[in-house]
Amino acid sequence: MFRPHARPFPLRLAWLLAAAVLLAVAGPVSAAPSPGEGGQSLLGNDVSWPQCDRELPKGQAFGIVGVNNGLANNTNPCLAEQLEWAASSPGLPGQPAVSLYVNTANPGSSGSWWPDSDEYPIGRQVHNPYGPCREGDYGKACAYMYGWAKAYDDAYIRGISNPADYVWWLDVETENSWSGDKDANRAVLEGMTDFFHSINVKGVGIYSTSLQWGRIVGSVSSTSNLYPLPSWLAGARNAYRAAGACLKEPLTGGGKVVLTQFVARGFDYNHACTQEP
Repeated sequence: MFRPHARPFPLRLAWLLAAAVLLAVAGPVSAAPSPGEGGQSLLGNDVSWPQCDRELPKGQAFGIVGVNNGLANNTNPCLAEQLEWAASSPGLPGQPAVSLYVNTANPGSSGSWWPDSDEYPIGRQVHNPYGPCREGDYGKACAYMYGWAKAYDDAYIRGISNPADYVWWLDVETENSWSGDKDANRAVLEGMTDFFHSINVKGVGIYSTSLQWGRIVGSVSSTSNLYPLPSWLAGARNAYRAAGACLKEPLTGGGKVVLTQFVARGFDYNHACTQEP
């Protein structure tokens, strides 16, 4: 599982002070890093369908590529090109050169497909911790199977070669379809996590903001497989605040904040919070 080790607080604080000095010298903190700066400042970029047919960032320390085209049931049309871009990244200790993120949702009866059994694909029985999924059930049992199925599709029908070679991030945002039942929403993400673990991926993590996570999932108990997952926090306003956001609470009680995100000049930048010594 993707579990970079957190540095002791004094050293992480020293990083923040150093970042402040560098940013003060470089110019306004709201400005995007210059080309090539990513490898020097622990910054990577994430890209997906909005960057199709556009110039991609340069000089990134690492790249995170969106597998879907904005919804949990479709494919990023520029996936192959963007994976090639990400593969040019050098990576960082504790942070792979290429990672993936996937859209998540719980559409229930409004979706184009909803499970009605514990088989996915047909003929493959899945162990369901919430009991049997049956037609017309929009609670935890079928929500779990929906998550398992979407993760299966992400791994095997979107165009990813060797899915076990990656860290997979679950993108949890209010702009996607979610139930008012937070337990069912949590079950979707648990199903996705269990599937990815079943194929021995390098890691699974959660991308969100604390506000959106609270509205969609709420608190997560220590018995959930989501509890120990690392957090990638969105919402920082600039590079300096992204570095400071590393000290925020993770999305789940057993996780750690390992990435933070800010937007500058049309690109998503990501600050790597933890590094191996």
